[in-house]
Amino acid sequence: MKLLNVEHVTKSYADKILFEDLSFSITEKERIGLIGINGTGKSTLLKIIAEIEVADQGEITHSKGYTISYLSQQPNFSNNHTVLEQVFQGNTPLLKLLKEYEEALILIERDPENTDIQGNLFAVQQKMDAANAWEANSNAKAILSKLGIVDFTKSVMELSGGQKKRVALAQSLIEVPDLLILDEPTNHLDYETITWLEDYLAKYTGALLLVTHDRYFLDRVTNRIIELDQGNLYSYSGNYSTFLEAKASRLEQEQASESKRQNLYRRELAWIRRGAKARTTKQKARIKRFEEIDNTKTSNNLDSLEISVGGSRLGKKVIELKNVSKVYGNTTVIKDFDLLTKPGDRIGIVGKNGSGKSTLLNILSGRVTPDTGTIDVGQTVKIAYYTQENHDMNVNQRIIEYIKETAEVIQTLDGKTISAAQMLERFLFPMNTHGTPIRKLSGGEKRRLYLLKIIMGEPNVLLLDEPTNDLDTQTLTVLEDYLEDFPGVVITVSHDRYFLDKVTDQLLIFEGENKITSYFGAYTDYLETKATQQKIQPEKVIKENVESSTKSKRKKLSYNDQREWEQIEDKIVAQEEKCARLVAEIENAGSNYEVAQRAIEEHEKENEILEKLMERWTELSELVGE
Repeated sequence: MKLLNVEHVTKSYADKILFEDLSFSITEKERIGLIGINGTGKSTLLKIIAEIEVADQGEITHSKGYTISYLSQQPNFSNNHTVLEQVFQGNTPLLKLLKEYEEALILIERDPENTDIQGNLFAVQQKMDAANAWEANSNAKAILSKLGIVDFTKSVMELSGGQKKRVALAQSLIEVPDLLILDEPTNHLDYETITWLEDYLAKYTGALLLVTHDRYFLDRVTNRIIELDQGNLYSYSGNYSTFLEAKASRLEQEQASESKRQNLYRRELAWIRRGAKARTTKQKARIKRFEEIDNTKTSNNLDSLEISVGGSRLGKKVIELKNVSKVYGNTTVIKDFDLLTKPGDRIGIVGKNGSGKSTLLNILSGRVTPDTGTIDVGQTVKIAYYTQENHDMNVNQRIIEYIKETAEVIQTLDGKTISAAQMLERFLFPMNTHGTPIRKLSGGEKRRLYLLKIIMGEPNVLLLDEPTNDLDTQTLTVLEDYLEDFPGVVITVSHDRYFLDKVTDQLLIFEGENKITSYFGAYTDYLETKATQQKIQPEKVIKENVESSTKSKRKKLSYNDQREWEQIEDKIVAQEEKCARLVAEIENAGSNYEVAQRAIEEHEKENEILEKLMERWTELSELVGE
């Protein structure tokens, strides 16, 4: 059995200890999710295991010949590489061989009769056979295609940030290592691609270690959860759902133990204060026991601190948009859009990047003025806007000072007051960290602090722009818990399925070309409905068009055209079925990349035939309409 051991590993930065004396093992076929609040060192631990960073103490040991592949949150790319070259960057001999094959193909196209060039191509093909390069090449193209990358010869530097992350993911998947390490693999992936990746990793034969804030993904992919909590490590068998149950049980036990410890502490404290004049052995033992109890480290059960924070009173009128439009340059982002928000609304905004989602939040917040239309905001509305940047943060301030700038206390729903320190604890900042300068926080911790500062203003309309991007699963749970009791309106842009399902009950869907539609229900339901419609829509449209055109004036066609027109419908449907079968064959090929490659090539040919049939159908339909 192939095995990797993490033995007594410790890591710190400056005066901050991330984790200390961690030990655990990773065995074959384990799919492990690593979770913990931001700043606990999850990504650092991944890098140590991947041998990118070095631990202060401890070591990583593994079986002989053990291979590891690592996907970083911010992958590095070579400026002169194409997509396919980037995918094979970790395999230099194979990369050289593929380049040699491409060069041989170019030469044979230029001079196909040259016997020397023919011999060179044959020699390269034999090398490809010996190195099993055909299968690797087919595998890479199949994975890239599944991830939405179809131009394999394009320079990686011409790709968007999301496309680069997909290429890096393909690079990790193609290597098929003993341990695959993924840091936030679902970032920039759409629903269909995430679903494919879930299925792919579920069948992965090696071990998997990943960090992700996508809790649906975590639940469907993992069979073990490792939690980093205040420098300690806890391991749970099962997926994310099982982890939640096990952690709840652990916290209950810890709470009971802590209650007993506190009772013992109070009794010992009462005794020690009475003063022990005689220094008997028994009394010295009690003093020593008191000191041990006093120094005992306990894990604060921050998740159990229940605070239902209120907000400013909200009247019946919230925000209404009428015929709102916004244009940037020659691009119309929002056109003639109407929106009426009501008290208690929970609205999710979804759509592709650049479609205008953040622009709508900026208009609602008053940061951007629409070019046309009106905005009517109720007199009692108090908006808080969680943006993707936190510009107002003075990094030299202490945590508690930063929060107290907004408010020292806030009101709960039942009229009680909660201090800034208590709210910091609620948002996973233990009391001993409140005097820490902001500059010492991690990026994720800063985002969590910024979120709390916004909440401390006691808004009644909360605008959230991609809150799940930089927040860990535990912070998201705290935020969701807060939003569940929040009496005001929540409008959020997000791509996180779990967060949207839990927080919202209606959607605004930016579909492109200035089209914004509404959907009432869960985001997952919408995605599944959309996926089903996309499968059946093309065939339906073609049949409707063909049937409609068949009923039109056929007498204007020539005899041969008339016969072709009558037969083309059946040909299109048959060709579509053939293409669909090939797509299914590609999807079912699994790790048999030779079968997948053959099916991909055949699908390309059959799809070209289908396109020509559609072009001819268009020509004939124009003749019919003349």
